[in-house]
Amino acid sequence: MGILSFVGFTLLVAIIAYLSTRKTDENSSDGYFLGGRSLTGPVIAGSLLLTNLSTEQIIGANGVAFADGLPIIAYEVVAAIAMIFTAFVLLPKYLKSGITTIPQFLENRYGKTTKTIVSLLFLLGYGISMLPTVLYSGALAINTMFDIPESLGVGPVAALWVTVWAIGLIGGVYAIFGGLKAVAVSDSINAIGLIIGGTLIPVFGLMYIGDGNVLDGLNTLTTAIPEKFVITGGPDSSVPFWTLFTGMIIVNFYYWGTNQAIIQRALGAKNLVEGQKGLCLAAFFKILGPIIVVLPGIIAFYIFNGDLANADEAYPMLVKKVLPTAFVGFFAAVLFGAILSSFNSALNSSVTLFGLDFYKEYINKNASESQTVKAGKIFGILLGVFSMAIAPLLYGVEGGIFTYLQELNGSYSVPILAIIIVGIFSKRVTGKAANIAIVFSVIIYLISLYIIKPIFVESGIYFPHFLHLMGIIFVLALLIMFTISYFKPRETDYVQVYTNQVDITTWKYLKPVGFTICGIVVALYIYLS
Repeated sequence: MGILSFVGFTLLVAIIAYLSTRKTDENSSDGYFLGGRSLTGPVIAGSLLLTNLSTEQIIGANGVAFADGLPIIAYEVVAAIAMIFTAFVLLPKYLKSGITTIPQFLENRYGKTTKTIVSLLFLLGYGISMLPTVLYSGALAINTMFDIPESLGVGPVAALWVTVWAIGLIGGVYAIFGGLKAVAVSDSINAIGLIIGGTLIPVFGLMYIGDGNVLDGLNTLTTAIPEKFVITGGPDSSVPFWTLFTGMIIVNFYYWGTNQAIIQRALGAKNLVEGQKGLCLAAFFKILGPIIVVLPGIIAFYIFNGDLANADEAYPMLVKKVLPTAFVGFFAAVLFGAILSSFNSALNSSVTLFGLDFYKEYINKNASESQTVKAGKIFGILLGVFSMAIAPLLYGVEGGIFTYLQELNGSYSVPILAIIIVGIFSKRVTGKAANIAIVFSVIIYLISLYIIKPIFVESGIYFPHFLHLMGIIFVLALLIMFTISYFKPRETDYVQVYTNQVDITTWKYLKPVGFTICGIVVALYIYLS
């Protein structure tokens, strides 16, 4: 029964996605990369949420919650403020320029060299961190929940290779041959299933603790381990409180405002109103995200007495423990959809970046749109195979998969956010200044985190939390850009040109909705402090 429901739900999603994309011209760049600029608010919101809410988030964040409690909630709720900022400030600028990729915006503002550097950083980030992490965490979840190693009669690492390649091959078909609209439509359907299925896990977990009563279970949980429900983390926490005002802002503003795999959904909006609606709707549901990606980890800590060898196994172990057999197939299909979503979204964005920013720019400048799409697909296949080859090597990574991903992402999220913010608010900063800031930030961050930090830690010397490090380097990047441009500014002020590709009239309810969502976030922190 479980296998039938898994196969049935997965096929249903695939069929609906196929029927929804038959009339979209997948041989044009707008059709393939942006869904024909036809996405509406609810579709954008669903795709945004599920692209983010994949196994590296569910497994990783719950693993951190298992070990550290509620402070990890910052990655969820502060994201709502970042999405509102994107709706107010960044998206109008993007749609005004009619861009398909973030590097195209940077080319308009700074020049071709900046675009190329950032496109390369995105591709390296997807290939080395995001794609392998999604595949690894997804395979770990499925293998742990459904005893795949035991079923295959092999060890955990060998089973990881099998599951990783199965997920990668199926995800590649969606992303490479379906384009953004196939990804976005399947995301929206899976988002509904994931919200339902993901909510069932803490509900059944609390019922397990409370002998069938959810409220009794919650009362028992908060009474037995109150320290896990303090939202403001101390110096040794995964998210110390003061990092909310340094690196946590940078992480979220970069991810929701400049990350190609995420913002591409909003770039495909039929107009600015629909894009802003989608971001606001996603922001509201993001505040509810901790119910799915934090609470189960705390429940698992109580049920298993904090005794698990690998914290990343907390969520799948909880699912095995509390979920009734009748729901296993459905939840497996939803989880599988979440895995595919993040994988094929990043892969689709990689195809977009390579096709438009490398192939069309440097390899074949006279390429037709169909040739550009074809070249992007070939690159996507190669990148997918590469990520599938290195994903199983992440088995047992120190500090957990979520922290590994966030630390590594800081190497490019800091400089990219810095140059985009400066590019929007300053008219005189030059491309040369931006390029120097990018290279400086990447090199200093990697040296600081992976060479200097181990030396300091071994010697017992204090070294800033990696989120504080991100904040420090962000400020240095700004200083570099403004200092260089002060002595040698642009010859003329930058003026953005409106391409008239979509209507950029602002949604009339944006201010009241946006300020309300930000107020809820602040109130939540005050209440749980």
